[in-house]
Order: sequence, then C-alpha cells, then structure tokens
Amino acid sequence: MDRSEFIKKIDSKLRLIRNENDFTQDKMAEIIGVSKKTLVQIEKGRTSIGWTGAVAVCTIFKDSEILQMTLGGDLQDIILSLAFDKYEESYKNTMGGKIWWNDIDIRDDFKIQQNLVSKHFRILDNKNRRVCFSFDEQYIKKRLEELCENGG
Repeated sequence: MDRSEFIKKIDSKLRLIRNENDFTQDKMAEIIGVSKKTLVQIEKGRTSIGWTGAVAVCTIFKDSEILQMTLGGDLQDIILSLAFDKYEESYKNTMGGKIWWNDIDIRDDFKIQQNLVSKHFRILDNKNRRVCFSFDEQYIKKRLEELCENGG
C-alpha cells in the first residue's frame, strides 16, 4: 500500500464511518475539519480528503470497526509506515499478531510478521513488543539480521 491507496480507502469508507457513528454530514464535516460541501463531494467520489484528512480520520476514528476491517489493525502503524518509510520506536507492546498478522520469519528472539490487509511488515521481540515496521520488506529482513547478530 502507498499513500495514494491509503487515501482512496479512507475516501471510499468515509460515509460508512460517518454512519457507523450516527453523525449527520454537518457533524462529520465539523469533526474532520472540512465543509459540508467538501464532505458531500468526497462521499460521492468527486474529490479526495487527501493525506492530511485521511490521517485525521484515522486518528479521530481509530476504534472504528470499518477502519479496522479496511486497513487491518493498528492504524498508527500504517500511518507511520507511510509517513516515514522505515520507522523504529522504543519497543511498544502488541497482542502478538493474533488477528491481523502472519508470521514470515522467526529467528532467535525476534519474528517478522506481515499484516494481512495492508501488507506492511513489523518485527516483534520475544515479548511481542514492536521493534520496527515498514512496507519495505528488504529493510525489515536486513533489520532482523542486525538484531540477531547484535542480540537485540
């Protein structure tokens, strides 16, 4: 997935997200910071919410079942992977990939997983803490090698 695909997915689900929350077009437009006219145009597929708007929608509606099913799990992972290409942070706890993830490679105290929906990759340590994530499979494989060589 790239930014363009991400934005298209959010554009196409905006009406469903609005209905999921039982918001009028006026209320939804106010929440996401666009005019009602713009919201109507997005919902009709005539214009796009754009990168900033898509990120805002995912942030505001991070618990949306529609977004979870559309993007496959942790929305922040996807946003950061698209924003930074390759992203690492202090190890964040995860649920270990019980729903949205396939194990790709398991070595030493680490595993590579791929998201079933968005297709981005992540590395988890033996405590299911996220080490890094990216859409770049080669980067993830190289990073796993480094982690295994250095013992974490």
